[in-house]
Amino acid sequence: MILTSDLGDGTYRTPVLNADWSDPDLLRVGDDFYLTASSFGRAPGLPLPHSRDLVNWRLVGHALPRLEPAHEFRTPRHDCGVWAPSLRHHYGWLWISAPAGGVQTGWQGAFRSPGFFGPYEERIVLEQGDTDVDGPHQGGWVRTPAGEDWFAHFQARGAYGRVVHLQLMRRGSDGWPVIGNEGVPVAVHRKPDLPRQPPSAPATDDDFPGGRFGRQWQWTANPLPSSRLRSSRGDPHDGWATQLSGDGLRLTCVRTADAHDLRKLPNVLTQRLPGAPATVEVELRLDSEEPGARAGLAVLGDAFSWIGLQRGRDGSVQLVHRFDESVAMGAPPTPSGQWGKERDAAHARLAPGGRARLWIEIGRGARCRFSYDTGDGRRPSGPVFAATPWRWVGALIGLVALAPVGAGHAGAATFTRFRGTAAGSASLSAPASTSA
Repeated sequence: MILTSDLGDGTYRTPVLNADWSDPDLLRVGDDFYLTASSFGRAPGLPLPHSRDLVNWRLVGHALPRLEPAHEFRTPRHDCGVWAPSLRHHYGWLWISAPAGGVQTGWQGAFRSPGFFGPYEERIVLEQGDTDVDGPHQGGWVRTPAGEDWFAHFQARGAYGRVVHLQLMRRGSDGWPVIGNEGVPVAVHRKPDLPRQPPSAPATDDDFPGGRFGRQWQWTANPLPSSRLRSSRGDPHDGWATQLSGDGLRLTCVRTADAHDLRKLPNVLTQRLPGAPATVEVELRLDSEEPGARAGLAVLGDAFSWIGLQRGRDGSVQLVHRFDESVAMGAPPTPSGQWGKERDAAHARLAPGGRARLWIEIGRGARCRFSYDTGDGRRPSGPVFAATPWRWVGALIGLVALAPVGAGHAGAATFTRFRGTAAGSASLSAPASTSA
């Protein structure tokens, strides 16, 4: 799936990164532009998208292979971890770019001083105005080889997280930056004066070649070191994934007492929720023979819902669909902890052969519809589920494999052919480069 903002006629539509790339900062090195964004508690951290024109981006890696101190991130800390401010020197002034007024209703402030210790002057340089881009702020300033200044900033969009907008920037007669259309965000604009580039966007699709996953995927906490993870066959692992000679992501069914609550698990492999209507799908085979072992495709946030396969005590495999609601901030813990306990969203059904193809359709307002095919055609499952963010982090798409507490290796599940399709389009992105 290619969620590019390049309109193909020399103009672009905002946002240029339509998913949760919060708190963006920009840097130019020669003809190349790099962006980084907050990644909070996911690993690897601090993503590094690359562009040659500020509009078409490709994820090329991460700055942090794991979060430090490592012992603090063995379990998920969704609103903690890593995020970044910005400090720049332009035109003989020291500039601090800072948000104000709150995430949903705020604006971008600028402070300047001829010296580090001040005094600083201040001004509002970007605000919503009469647009639908609420809370435009907290971004990065970059200059192109042609001498153009551009400003990338985020807009908080609930479950979609903080999407990235791009605004032209110029110096006013008084030396202060003028961003967008006289301090108001633009919706469509000419592209930067840079060499023409083919349309691109961070990958979503993955064929998992050799059992390895692409750079778009992150664990919900630090993965275990490879030396501590071996499959029953002795294969090496990348986190909780086993590397294979063929294609397909083989996830270990991790034994845990928290199998009822995906929010507590470090071994959920996630990528960002698309910021526009789309459908994600994956093929799943439950290889584990362990009673209670399960695996599936999830939407994960302060509330979660997942659909997948579970092994019964009689050895059969069932298609299951479960969810749990969010808990209001500050509410007292439930008997199950901070959150509740998952419940059935639909009745379980037999899945002959232990295989299924799973879909999540993400509509407007991040309203998600689940469906499945166990061999007799695609069928809907359960009610519509409204994806929810955490406090600072957008909702995620996740793959997970679990097993009840017990002794010994619990087996694995195999995921193949993960695809994302934009609504109204059959265009799929090329499979991603795999993680190093």
